Amino acid sequence: MGVEGNIRREYYRAWNIIIEQNIDFEKRVYHPADNMINSLISYVNSLIYTKTLSEIYKTQLNPTISFLHQPGTRRFSLALDVSEIFKPLIADRLIFSLLNRNQITQNSFVEGLNGLQLTEKASKTIMQELDSKLKTTIFHKELNKNVSYQFLIRLELYKLVKHILGEKEYKGFEIWW
Repeated sequence: MGVEGNIRREYYRAWNIIIEQNIDFEKRVYHPADNMINSLISYVNSLIYTKTLSEIYKTQLNPTISFLHQPGTRRFSLALDVSEIFKPLIADRLIFSLLNRNQITQNSFVEGLNGLQLTEKASKTIMQELDSKLKTTIFHKELNKNVSYQFLIRLELYKLVKHILGEKEYKGFEIWW
């Protein structure tokens, strides 16, 4: 986990290069989010987590049983596990495009009791853009058809089901396009 933490720290340092707005983002801060990037990451990650949970409910998997995060009775750890796979692909890229197209700016935030919070308008923009991204399709080489990003999440869950049932060894998601 130390190696993963070091990699993530370097990855977050690169955000200052990727994001064209002049924003100084040095490290990930969770509670409360201390700047607009941390606020955006928390918000968009929570949306990915929710989408993943909704896909889990379409399978036979139990959302409280996980393999990466500590299982708990008050959270759906499997959704956290599977969301980790898709956060860089969907959430981070969404944040980059929203900021680089100036759809989200400093004016999209207000100071709240728990740090910076998105305005209602910014929140709606993010949800619309995420919905659009999740509906975007790519050609799936194994299925030989187009599938949406949202369906990619469910396919990953089906791979877990097949692994648990002993039908096929689980191989983690790898981007192929």
